[in-house]
Amino acid sequence: MKKSISLTETLVSSSSVFKGALLDVYCDTVTLPNGRQATREFIKHPGAVAVVPFTENGDVLMVRQFRYPTGCELLEIPAGKLDPGEQPEDCAKRELAEETGFRPGRLCRLASIHTTPGFSDEVIHLYRAENLIACDAVPDEDEFLQVESYSPTELKQMITAGEITDAKTITALMLAI
Repeated sequence: MKKSISLTETLVSSSSVFKGALLDVYCDTVTLPNGRQATREFIKHPGAVAVVPFTENGDVLMVRQFRYPTGCELLEIPAGKLDPGEQPEDCAKRELAEETGFRPGRLCRLASIHTTPGFSDEVIHLYRAENLIACDAVPDEDEFLQVESYSPTELKQMITAGEITDAKTITALMLAI
């Protein structure tokens, strides 16, 4: 077995490139394990949650919405970013209610994932929701979506066929169904 070496990169300097409502962009200089320096451009993100909500008959509620960066509509599980100081479980309950009009009777943590660690520190906390309780849906004022229901079998087929391409959705569905 080879001797383990440190792979850690050490911060030399950090520069804020952009501060936005959703994320911040930085350009850092780091020292590499071999002593050389390199530049790292990355996005700081507050984190998010995503929920796989199961209906009483075993179907999964999904949301269809236009995603501007992709230029098309995507079919996804309900999801949203953490507010400052908000716990992931509370965010999951809030986002599920806002987007689908249901609160979870039972909420189970599935996993936490790094979405794109090559250029972002975003972590999404994944949950499974059951025993749904109807409530008022109140999407954000700039959020337009359509709630749809699919069986787990249909969702697996849609993933295989390339009809569902969102990574958080695929990961969470594979863990939950």
